[in-house]
Amino acid sequence: MDGQQHPIKGGWKSAIFIIFVEMAERFAYYGIAGNLMMCLNKKMGQSTANAAKNVNSWNAVSSLALFIGAFFADSYLGRFKTTLVSSSVFLIGLILLTISTTSKIPENVSTPLFFWAIYITALGEGGHKPCVQTFAADQFDENTLEPRKAKSSFFNWWFLGISVGATSGVLIVVYVEENVSWTLGFSIATVAVGLALAVFVVGSSTYRKERPVGSPFTSVAQVIVAAIRKRHIIETTTGRGLCYDDHDLGNGGGSDAHNLPLTHQS
Repeated sequence: MDGQQHPIKGGWKSAIFIIFVEMAERFAYYGIAGNLMMCLNKKMGQSTANAAKNVNSWNAVSSLALFIGAFFADSYLGRFKTTLVSSSVFLIGLILLTISTTSKIPENVSTPLFFWAIYITALGEGGHKPCVQTFAADQFDENTLEPRKAKSSFFNWWFLGISVGATSGVLIVVYVEENVSWTLGFSIATVAVGLALAVFVVGSSTYRKERPVGSPFTSVAQVIVAAIRKRHIIETTTGRGLCYDDHDLGNGGGSDAHNLPLTHQS
């Protein structure tokens, strides 16, 4: 040890970076979602029925992708890496979306590129949304009084940031798309997310990063597999089994084991 004191990570100095990336993501997401129906109808030339079907499909992918993002955050990557990767994927989708609406792209290329782009943004949204708020809350230590108070204040500012980002996206991006050009509207959303992602990376050295704890889906699957494998085990003659706690097993088990009554509940 060199005797130097390292600065404490987390707190407001970290949370403010995360609020910026969430505001930009909300700004871009609602800039797309708020006018996607009109874009498919006017820009892509689809009928109202087909446009509505594609909007619903896009919303469904965005919702289902939440489970994928949460699983990888809990099991493998952690919240910081999942937020970083998913936000980068979201940005890539926005870049492709902007390119697909330029007049220089032929229609046989722009149409498939447009759909690839919106579904890439849906995947990025799915990875981002279930992680970023929890990651921001991780910056406040629950074991001390001052960070606990700051955490309550943080959620007020967090939802204010979401509201400002979403409202601005609908007012600014949608207005530009309909009255100036679709390419410029998507470009504004792309630049906002790109700048916010840069801010998020700048603050990475200040973050408190929790390790992945494992997905609850994995634990549930393990219980089901164990129950199936042990379905033929015969009850003991006393009608009772033995239960070993983790600390008992660590001490050799056996002598510290206690009886666990059997139950006929499923």
